[in-house]
Amino acid sequence: MILTKPKSVNAGPSSGTGEGVAHSKRWYVALVRMHHEKKVAERLSKMGIDSFVPVQQEIHQWSDRRKMVESVLLPMMVFVHADPSERKEVLSFSTVSRYMVMRGESTPAVIPDEQMARFRFMLDYSEEAICMNSSPLARGEKVRVVKGPLTGLVGELVSVDGKSKIAVRLNMLGCACVDMPIGYVESADIHVG
Repeated sequence: MILTKPKSVNAGPSSGTGEGVAHSKRWYVALVRMHHEKKVAERLSKMGIDSFVPVQQEIHQWSDRRKMVESVLLPMMVFVHADPSERKEVLSFSTVSRYMVMRGESTPAVIPDEQMARFRFMLDYSEEAICMNSSPLARGEKVRVVKGPLTGLVGELVSVDGKSKIAVRLNMLGCACVDMPIGYVESADIHVG
């Protein structure tokens, strides 16, 4: 049995949007060696490069004990908020293999700031476990959460295995989904990226 409580690790300054840097900083996904996500984030922080490793607190139960463990939501991936010169520095780490790229392209894929902001908000405030869904999800109705700890979050209302979930799409990575009662959301008339 696994019970979960979300938490995020933010290794670095919490500026988040790149404001004041002439919009030169963007979010990229660095692919790293297995189990090196937090080490890479710590090293980036020491260099002054903003990064983010999505983690959740989970209670693992064995026959004789229960233990709270922190597990990485996206194994072998670290989100890096960097300008072009910092982006090249990150590749100098022996534990970083490359950046995620769009199929058929050679430049690293960029995750839009607003998608990252919604994803981080969901991780920080959700009381339910967040799951990543990489299989294609049909576009859902655009909604805003009006009740509960995720109040203000904008996403899509989708149905996964017969359950209502709110989804936040991340370019290239699929959707972050969390259980959401229908009564906690209202239709949103804004564009969701």
